[in-house]
This record gives sequence, structure tokens and C-alpha cells, in this order.
Amino acid sequence: MVSGVLIALSFPTAGLSFLAWVALIPLLISLEGASLRRAFRLGFTCGLAAYALILYWINIVVTHFGHLPWAVSIPLYLFLASWLALFYGLATLIACYGKQGGIKPVFTLPVAWVALDFLRSFLLTGFPWAMLGHSQYRILPLIQIADLTGVYGITLLIVLTNVVLYRVLRAVSGAGVPYPVKSALLLLVLFTATLFYGFYRLNVEEAAAGPALRVALIQGNIDQDVKWSPAFQERTMEIYERLTREAAKGGVDLVVWPESAVPFFFQDEVRQAERIRTLARETNAYILFGSPAHELRDGSRTFLNSAFVVAPNGETIGRGDKLHLVPFGEYVPLKGLLPFVNKLVVGIGDFSPGEHAAPLDVGKTRAGLLVCYEGIFPELAREYVNNGARILVNITNDAWYGRSSAPYQHFSIAVFRAVETRTPLVRAANTGITAIIDQNGHIRSMSNLFEEDFRTGEIKPGNGDSLYLKIGDAPAWLCAILTLGVVLLAWFRREKQPERKD
Repeated sequence: MVSGVLIALSFPTAGLSFLAWVALIPLLISLEGASLRRAFRLGFTCGLAAYALILYWINIVVTHFGHLPWAVSIPLYLFLASWLALFYGLATLIACYGKQGGIKPVFTLPVAWVALDFLRSFLLTGFPWAMLGHSQYRILPLIQIADLTGVYGITLLIVLTNVVLYRVLRAVSGAGVPYPVKSALLLLVLFTATLFYGFYRLNVEEAAAGPALRVALIQGNIDQDVKWSPAFQERTMEIYERLTREAAKGGVDLVVWPESAVPFFFQDEVRQAERIRTLARETNAYILFGSPAHELRDGSRTFLNSAFVVAPNGETIGRGDKLHLVPFGEYVPLKGLLPFVNKLVVGIGDFSPGEHAAPLDVGKTRAGLLVCYEGIFPELAREYVNNGARILVNITNDAWYGRSSAPYQHFSIAVFRAVETRTPLVRAANTGITAIIDQNGHIRSMSNLFEEDFRTGEIKPGNGDSLYLKIGDAPAWLCAILTLGVVLLAWFRREKQPERKD
């Protein structure tokens, strides 16, 4: 449980990122001499303690906006925390199993940890939230290896450090165990190489893929309780028009409004749509804004969570649709079997996913659209950049989370999308955090929560060149294969030993 608390404190808003490097030591102490069953239970307990603290904000979403009682919210929240804790338990179980087969945990635990993080990133639609590597989002020299390994390389380094430090403490304490000389040398080499590469990348001046863009990101701070009220529609438009005019005074190429910024169907509301077209002409800028959309698919009307682009001449030149929807927030999985869950999506929308990761033309370059939750999935950003996007645009509405740590956690993950793809990312959030992040993960500008605000700045389009764009999650797949190999080798060795009880 101490390890779980330390892990939680390494993430925003506590943000004590250094704790991640020692957080697993209490867990490793408790695993000494543990049976397989106990190893799983200890890892699970660590994960449950961590995610119970990290994800407390789930209750704000479910009770305030989902209108469900605490008697329902608490079990749902604990179920999600338990699901994520399961992967911690499996990592410690595999490490213990490998140890019984003669394979050292200094190898097994880091590799298994990454493999199971990777598994949870896509299993049952995936939830790659608050991985250990994400806690380091502000340590720029360290996170540059994300363009080689994704966040998984940083996670592996953190877990390896914990294991080596634990073994050093065991040796120092007079437990009669040798110092981990080989492991410590390996860690030193990896850590030195990581920092060397990081400082190298931070000091390399890469050629931009096109002329710089002046961007304006608008934060309307529209209260979620009135966001979809017809009576507040006029006020919402006035806020976005006023903030856009202020932001564009110095000249701007691209204006970005948040997810569902306009509380109507842009396709249908001719009068309101004309206001946006007029604003684009007035500011001589491309305006990208979130709006629900609809289209016919197989003869039936389909609703989408989308963004439109209006050019400086007032013409609508593109639409991007959200591809990865939030389960139970934007659609109900297995809806035919779960008709009683329908009320969970009232007021949120029962959407369908988009069909293509097609970059949007925003004038001087093309943009990859990441709508809200999509910012936590590296494969989506990678697909957009590989398809020709040279900037990433993340539009979101984090009002659902209230004044909690969730907006900060959500934002911290977005930083990695820029580094992985070597592509600048601009983020417009309804209530914050609105920010400009360059291709090295440097946060150039950042708003506060729950304030009307706008952020302006200049970004240089990326050149779409990183190893991660080419190989994707191959390092994580390698860890998964190695983990399977550890399990099979340990099983083979155990089978050759006399029978033992766990």
C-alpha cells in the first residue's frame, strides 16, 4: 500500500515525479520469499492503492454528470481501479514465477511491467492512463527517448531503477546478499545513454516541414451544466467570438476552439454557422472547432463527435471525426445486452466512431485531430502523422472532471504524443488546460483551469520523422514476447524440479 501511495503521489496534481524512482521498493521488500499467490496479491494491493488515489475523480463524473448515486459510483470506481491493479498483480506474479525458475527479477519485473502496461493499452478498448513513464512528463531530457520506444522505455527504466536500488539496500543492510554490480552497471549505461540522447535531441535544430503558423487557442470556460442549454447558446457564441477577436488582434493563421465548442449541429444551424464563417473572414484565419455531426450510413442517421474547419473565405473545407469513443460515455458497449445502461449516456450523446484518420487542411499545413480521450492513445497520433499531419490538434472538454487532478493527468499524457511523433501539439480545452507543446515536449504556453482565456503562439510544423513513427510499439511487443519466454522457461525449469507447493 505504501508503494501504491508513492506511485499516486508521483502523478499530477501532487506531481512528485521523483517518487516514481523509489516507489516500488516497499513492494519489493514485501515480496521477499512470497509464494506465487501472495506475490499476485501484493502487486494487486499496490495497484489498487495507486489507482484508488489516482482515479478518485471518476466519482465526480459518475455522480454529478452521470446522475448516479454514490452507491453505484463507488463500486464502478473500485471496479476500474481493480481492473488496472490486476496488471500490477500479474507483473509481480510473473517476476516471482520467473525467480522460482532461476530468472532474476532485475530482468523479469521491468520487462513484464512494460508488457502488461502495453496489454492494458488496448485490451477491452484500452485505458493507457497514468503509466509510470507519464509521471516524468516535465523532465525533458529523460522523455526524449519516447520517439524511439514510446512511454514504455521510460517506464522500463523506472522499474529497473527501483529493482537495482532495492538490491543495493538489501546489500547495505547486511542481509548477506552481494551488491548488484552487473545490474547497476547496466542501469548506469542505460540511464547515461537516455540522458545523452535526450540532451542531444533537445539541442538539435530540425528543419520544419513548412512555414511557421501563428495559432490562437480559445478556452471558453462554459459550465457543463448549461453547455447544452438552448437558452445559453447565444451566450456561448458571444464568448467564443469575443475571445477569438481578442486573440487574433496581432494576426493569426489558425484558431482552435475546444471539443463541442458550438452547442448545436453546425451542419443544420444556418444562422449560427454564418457567424463562424463571418468570424473566419474577419480574422482572415482558419477556424477549427468542435461540433456534433451526423451523416447517413447504410440508410440510417449516425451521430459523430466531430470538428469542422472553416477557411478564411468562409468555406467549410474539412471535417474530422472522433475515432476512439469513450465506453459508457459516448456509446454503450453490447447495447443489445445492456439496455438498462442507456441512461448513462443521456445528455452526452450516443455516437458512432469515425472511419478514417484523415488529416485536416488548415492552410499552411495539415493537422491530425485528437478529440479529448483520443490524446491518450499513441497509435492514433502516429497514424495521423504517418498519413501526412504535421501538427497535432487536441480538442477536449475536461469540465466533466471538475476541480480535480484529472485535467492535469490528461494533459501530462498529451505531452508524449508530441515527443513520440516529433510533431508540435496544440490543445484547446473548454475549461483548461489549454496549451502549446513543441515537438520536444516543451510546454510553451499553458492556461489555468476554469478561466476564460486564450493562448497564442508560433509553432513550426514537424517533419514526420521519428523511429517511433516507423516501428510503433515494437519495443513493447518485444517486452511482451520476452515475458512470454520468461513464463515458458520458468515453467520448463520448474517441471524438471521436484514438486513444490505455492
